[in-house]
Amino acid sequence: MINYLAFLTSLLVAGVAAYFSVIGLATIFAGSFWPVVIMAGALEIGKIVTAGFLHIRWSDINNWFKVYLSSAVVVLMLITSLGIFGFLAKANIEQTLQGDRFSLELSIIDKRLEAKEKELGRYEERLSNLDYIIDTARPQDRNYIDRRQRDERAEIATDIDNVVAEIVELNEDKLPLQREQLVQEGEIGPIKYVAEMIYGEDVAKDKLDNAARILIFFIIFAFDPLAILLLVASLGLIVRDREPLNPIYAADEVSVPVDMIDSGNKAKDEALKIKRGLFPRE
Repeated sequence: MINYLAFLTSLLVAGVAAYFSVIGLATIFAGSFWPVVIMAGALEIGKIVTAGFLHIRWSDINNWFKVYLSSAVVVLMLITSLGIFGFLAKANIEQTLQGDRFSLELSIIDKRLEAKEKELGRYEERLSNLDYIIDTARPQDRNYIDRRQRDERAEIATDIDNVVAEIVELNEDKLPLQREQLVQEGEIGPIKYVAEMIYGEDVAKDKLDNAARILIFFIIFAFDPLAILLLVASLGLIVRDREPLNPIYAADEVSVPVDMIDSGNKAKDEALKIKRGLFPRE
């Protein structure tokens, strides 16, 4: 039972690895997506079948075939690992780019806010200057200056209201982006903890990509090799359990009269006896 469970598990792991690898390779060669999917899928099936065939029929094939087929399995495992790396790296890059997009949009809004706040400061400074002028004006000029100030103050007040409204609108635009950024930071939280464990808290923020690469390498070095080795081991055990007892070890247990096989051709009879595991009684 455990052999069949191991065999099914190996197929499951190999199938998942093949899926990630095929999508990863198709992403790397995005110009020919479906041809790459078909080619990579066929190679994945060929790798699994070749590995099982080598283990079961190792003694039945010549050395050159052994070398070539073994090399092909190893190369295909490397290709699978490369595809898995491409798939996971793409996912990490997309997550990083999403965070960079939020940061870029927030920085643009911050620049606009900074410009609007400076503009608001200029209007307020202009109001202070008008107050200073009226306070320092001669009594005979105050009526004229006061009329001019009223018009200018009304214009400045309108401009201030417009600037304040734009500042409020920009701050409202920031809120959704800030929420999305917090969500994105929550998603990268696990890899951030990995980076802190490897590099320390002080430099972890700048080492997230390196930590992600290390984690990806751990995954690819365990993923496909586990599937192939588990497949080979379980398939070999299943085949061994299904085969008849080896005549070499069954000689003491099987005792059959010679006359059960007698075709008149001694060489043929001996070969048939060996094939069926039949041995003459001593």
